[in-house]
Amino acid sequence: MNKQIIYSTIVTMLLLISCINKPKTQENKNVNSIAEQFNVSIHDKAAQSLIDPNASFEILATGLKWSEGPLWVPELQAILFSDVPTNKIYKWSEQDSLSVYLEYSGHTGEENKESNRGSNGLLLNAENQLLLCQHGDRRIARLNTELSQAKPQFVTLADSYENKRYNSPNDLDVDREGNIYFTDPPYGQPGTKTAEIGINGVFKVAPNGKVTMLIDSLNRPNGIALSLNQKKLYVNQSDKEKPFLYSYEIATDGTLINGDIVFDFRPFAKHAKGLPDGLKIHKSGNIFATGPGGVYIISPAGKHLATIETGKRTANCAFDSEQKYLYTTTTDMLLRVELK
Repeated sequence: MNKQIIYSTIVTMLLLISCINKPKTQENKNVNSIAEQFNVSIHDKAAQSLIDPNASFEILATGLKWSEGPLWVPELQAILFSDVPTNKIYKWSEQDSLSVYLEYSGHTGEENKESNRGSNGLLLNAENQLLLCQHGDRRIARLNTELSQAKPQFVTLADSYENKRYNSPNDLDVDREGNIYFTDPPYGQPGTKTAEIGINGVFKVAPNGKVTMLIDSLNRPNGIALSLNQKKLYVNQSDKEKPFLYSYEIATDGTLINGDIVFDFRPFAKHAKGLPDGLKIHKSGNIFATGPGGVYIISPAGKHLATIETGKRTANCAFDSEQKYLYTTTTDMLLRVELK
């Protein structure tokens, strides 16, 4: 009898520990109290057409290690996002809440199950296929299964430039012709040191697989996005000395010209946690760029319109199809804030 009691107690304790260690959806009763730390700071009246200064925040998931690369997937009616140090992609939806979508998301092979070099940026191409930046496998890859039946089966789209492996592809965007633009900082490398490729570059992969190096002069290129008309490329740099949002014009031959600093995050980095990271372009053409302490809403001309203050390092953001909400991957959380 005593053995049965002891066994039951041990099993109960193990279950409790297991539940505590897993990422979870935030219970509604806790959302309001935690969300009080969040705020929308309006810097220009133009922002009031994008977001309410009293916009409501929701904490959708907590307990993550370093959430990244959010992507709204219409087919799933869900947001996907990477948890880089756990080598997993999670899915959150109104219907099913939080669940593991894909294991071995950035570092494949059974021996890498516990790898801390998972996937980062995620994107859908014109064929509704999932593209991934994979830190551990050091490549741009395509998921080779249906979105509704995800398994760690991938096709390599690009893993090297001039026969030298990439550092750890970080973020990506794709144009209407199918060209993939991506950044390759060393964050997935041991000691975050640049690997044999020798640069932390920005690259383009053509539909035929040809790789072109576009930028080799940035120390820490990170978030990347094309303008709505696809005539400009924006790059956010996570460099402590030069935390800038850059813009480049895309010439007719595909090269980048007239590089310019759109926004300087240095004044804000003195008082808030984090550096420039991921970004997305709103249907208005305005830029939602993560930076120190949250998400900055910046006009194409570089005017600071507003800041969505999360109080934590915020890695990236994404809109749903209607752009009713902005989802943010904020350190150990997945957040959602309502837009106009």
